[in-house]
Amino acid sequence: MPATKKHIAVLCGGQSAEHEVSIESTKNVIAALDKQCYEISVIFITRQGEWFLLDSINIILDNETMQPLKEPFAGKRVIFELGNLNPMAVKIEHSFQSLSFDLIFPLLHGTYGEDGKLQGLLELTHIPYIGSRTLGSALCMDKDVTKQLLQQADIPVAPWLTVYRKDISTLQFKEVTKTLGSPIFVKPANTGSSIGISKVKTQEDFTNALQLAQRYDDKIILEQYIAGREIECSVLGNGQQVEASLPGEIIPKAEFYSYEAKYVDPEGAILSTPAKLPQDIVARIQSIAKKAFSILHCDGMARIDFFVTADGNILLNETNTIPGFTQISQYPTMWAVSGLAYSDLLNRLIELAFVRFERDKGNSPVV
Repeated sequence: MPATKKHIAVLCGGQSAEHEVSIESTKNVIAALDKQCYEISVIFITRQGEWFLLDSINIILDNETMQPLKEPFAGKRVIFELGNLNPMAVKIEHSFQSLSFDLIFPLLHGTYGEDGKLQGLLELTHIPYIGSRTLGSALCMDKDVTKQLLQQADIPVAPWLTVYRKDISTLQFKEVTKTLGSPIFVKPANTGSSIGISKVKTQEDFTNALQLAQRYDDKIILEQYIAGREIECSVLGNGQQVEASLPGEIIPKAEFYSYEAKYVDPEGAILSTPAKLPQDIVARIQSIAKKAFSILHCDGMARIDFFVTADGNILLNETNTIPGFTQISQYPTMWAVSGLAYSDLLNRLIELAFVRFERDKGNSPVV
């Protein structure tokens, strides 16, 4: 047992549509962290963006599966005073008590958590944190920008068109299919967990899908449907030193792997891990995953999703910089079948965060 425990603050909740997923991921992570090595606190962010230091991690551990926290919850409001050595504090009556953490583990999926905004704030705290920094987070969150960068690096992606809210009224499904074929997927450019995504086969579907996607983003992706197996791969590392897990396969039972199939309906999909693939395909997926991880400026962790067609073509679908850590999430599951147990995976992520922080000190203006 180490002489001094590292104090880790896990961030969860948040303002995105993946609020409940974040809470469920946090429940699994804090249950798996070694309590002899780490002191654990939970900072809960409400849907309105308020930060609270919870009085006990049991508030999360005892929470019902895939449910929001029931208010009122026991916690103290967190405030920021940037420029201080310990910039986070809690408000207690009319005074403030500084908070000191050795590491922050953000488990906020989607917008305001995975898109670079939170990472920019964490950079200002000068506290080590797990996961990609501001640039990598923002690049991977925007499906359009991700595709452009991957395409320039000769990594195949599904053909797509990008449209903006101001142009949507002029779009006709028949015209779009001349370029992309039918069916197509309509996606908000900046969401995760299949939020706001629709598979479209008719003009009526198209109109409804555009209305849904606009609820989440002003920029929308129209993407060609790829007939292929849905394969995922976990990546771990910093900079050019990265490792890729054995891939896993998602076999949806509905039209596609929706939010409900991922988190709500236990029968929504079959998860096959490791995926039953020829070894040469496995090696190619791992190689592309590691290349994409570096090109997109990822750090720490990422889950990279692919399509594998019947003739062996591999197309990269998207990259998730804060993948799920729920009981059925593929990121830790793929590492487990690759020989890295859940608790050991968390230790590696913590180690990587400290290594990057020490490495980046030389580029910091702080003296």
